Parts: sequence; C-alpha cells; structure tokens
Amino acid sequence: MRFLFVLCFCFGNMLFAQTPAELIIEIEAYRAKENKKFATTETTILTEKDFADFEHLDFYPVDLKYRVEARFVRTPNETPFLMPTTTDRKPEYVKYGEAHFSVDGHTLKLNLYKNTTPYDDPELKDYLFLPFTDWTSGDGSYGGGRFLDAYIPEGDIILLDFNKAYNPYCAYNSGYSCPIPPKENDLDVRIEAGVKDYAEH
Repeated sequence: MRFLFVLCFCFGNMLFAQTPAELIIEIEAYRAKENKKFATTETTILTEKDFADFEHLDFYPVDLKYRVEARFVRTPNETPFLMPTTTDRKPEYVKYGEAHFSVDGHTLKLNLYKNTTPYDDPELKDYLFLPFTDWTSGDGSYGGGRFLDAYIPEGDIILLDFNKAYNPYCAYNSGYSCPIPPKENDLDVRIEAGVKDYAEH
C-alpha cells in the first residue's frame, strides 16, 4: 500500500523524515492558512460580494500519490520570452529547468520558469514559477490552469506537491492579470489534487 512508507529529505548533514500522517497534517495546515487568507479583510483577493458570502475554498481530498519527487533537469542558455496573461501585460520569463516524474504509470514533464525581473524579497531569489493545466482544467478545477510554488533545488530532485496546487488570482477576481500556462505544461492526465474551481461553490 502506498501509505506504508516514510519520506526522507536530506538538507546538508541532517536527515528529516515525515510519515504519511505528518504529511497530511502539513497539507491540511496549508489549506487552513489559505482559507484564513481568503476570509481576512486585509489579505483577501475576493470581490466585496464574494467576500461577504465566503465560507471556505474547495479542495480535492488529500492524496499523497500527488506528492512526487521529480527528477530536476537544469536547462541553461534558454531564450527569455514574454508569457501571455489574461490582460495585455506580458511579464518576461525564462525556462529554468524541467521536472520529470510519473503519476499512475504516466510519464510526465513540467517546465519551471524564472522571472527575469528580480524580486524585492531576497527569500524569493530561488523561486521558480510552475503553471500547469491538466484534464481537470474546466472539469473540476479552474479552466485557466493552476500554479505550484517551487524553489531551485540543491541537487537533482525537486518536490512537487499537487495537494498544494492553487488557482491564479483571476479565478476569483477578474481585476487581476494572471499568466496563462504554456501549452508544454498541459498534462495529459487528471490531477485530482489541490484546489478546485471557485465557481464550483
């Protein structure tokens, strides 16, 4: 059974291990934090009307098969490009690397991108942008795709937890400008993990 395992992560000379129960608690804590952000006046991105009616975000059930250790392949010397958005804004990104992994026997690949404009926050210097679509897009999850947060790994393994996949802001409020996931990041499987379409409420 897939839950009878321990996930281990090495950082320097220290070894950290998380049991399935601990991983589920971590994911649930993340979701509670997201709900609090949406339900708080100072941090919500909802419209005034939606905020008044907001109860919670809808998520797929936690499933640890969607928490994958992917093989990270650096792709140097890529040409920067302008990523289309839901408005006329076109931020410049560059493909930084690829994540190779499998789900339910399907071999998959996602590109990770880095914004060519440095972030003001020094903690984001290693941040990688991972937008994607899958067969749930428009059929359970937001039709415009979802995002994952990732950071440049020290080695050749990068952790992708689709249980933490989130919607772009424009899924909740048309006043935002959101990147459109590139075609090469369209997964030919259903990723039934992470947040669902807000319109499903």
